[in-house]
Amino acid sequence: MKITAIKTYICHAYRTNWVFVKVFTDVDGLHGVGEATLEYKEHTVAQACHELESLLIGKDPHRIEEFWHAAYRDAYWRGGAVLMSAISAIEMALWDIKGKDLGVPVYQLLGGKVRDAIACYANGWFAPAKTPDEFAEKAREAVAQGFSALKWDPFGSAYLQIGRQELNDAMACVGAVYDSIKDKADIIIEAHGRFDIPTAVRIGQALGDFDILWYEEPIPPQNLEGLAEVKRRISVPVSAGERLYNRWEFRSLFEQKAADFIQPDVSHAGGISEIKKIAAMAEAYHIPICPHNPSGPVANAATLQLAGNLPNFFLLETMSSDVPWRQEIATEEVSFKDGKMLIPDKPGLGIDINEDAIKKYPYQAKELRHYKGTLTDIRPTNAKSYFEN
Repeated sequence: MKITAIKTYICHAYRTNWVFVKVFTDVDGLHGVGEATLEYKEHTVAQACHELESLLIGKDPHRIEEFWHAAYRDAYWRGGAVLMSAISAIEMALWDIKGKDLGVPVYQLLGGKVRDAIACYANGWFAPAKTPDEFAEKAREAVAQGFSALKWDPFGSAYLQIGRQELNDAMACVGAVYDSIKDKADIIIEAHGRFDIPTAVRIGQALGDFDILWYEEPIPPQNLEGLAEVKRRISVPVSAGERLYNRWEFRSLFEQKAADFIQPDVSHAGGISEIKKIAAMAEAYHIPICPHNPSGPVANAATLQLAGNLPNFFLLETMSSDVPWRQEIATEEVSFKDGKMLIPDKPGLGIDINEDAIKKYPYQAKELRHYKGTLTDIRPTNAKSYFEN
């Protein structure tokens, strides 16, 4: 069997654009799909996927490790979001081919299941709330759906520092959600790498009143020593890792003792095999893995395969709803029961994309919302669940 071609597809998804890849083989009908969704760099990462074609065409798609090593080695300018997202998507597609060819789900190729379902926390549940009372009501609705934890960023447009009134408003929002779902679900506070060290510490100390599950990315991701300092000076757990791109960057995080939970993204951190390696490193430090997973259906499918296999996989990030055409552009079948997503048993990743449907939702340019005070504009008014509950 040989690889014959790759194709990339960009699909508008309201807050971002999904980026998918297909890897084709000379076996009739046998191809694999991957996802490289990289916000605000969609065309760049699609081109990066095509730049890896010379390593793929004519090669055996089963030799996944060989492809990964060559793609990383031959880049020379190693690492970074663009290269690693391209490698991730193609690597994902190769696992999909291998599973389909052998007639087994990817988790079976990784060593088999350790669980049949994974507990989920919700992101996007709050749209379009603005006031603490609106957040509290949205929180009750999300918990009623079965989610075991809720995550959001309450910090408005703050950057590096936060004013007293802004901090009071953020804590009022946290308090309203905490009180509305207390003893029913956990809360997770996202900071999107916003703050300098003293501000991050100040906020972390304030969050100590709310028994949060974790405080996510309190400072910019490039400074792991600073993150470790924040962690040492506050009492709430810290998470990080969605903007770390391979095992070597995570090694530094572990050595610095900078996080209680790690959050590598299967679309950015090197794909399925690289996440498995990172998770094994985390297991040696007794650190749970909770992958970053706010993207599209193929990334979710790949992350579910890892959730089925990794012993230290703790929680799956899940968008509580999505654009109504998510089910149109992919053959996604996700079952959500008793607060958990079931691990699919179809061969490969268990999913495919619909090229004709994707053409109906072409690329639309989007801008970062984090410092504009529009974070709750994350879902359209006609958003709907994409999973069976």
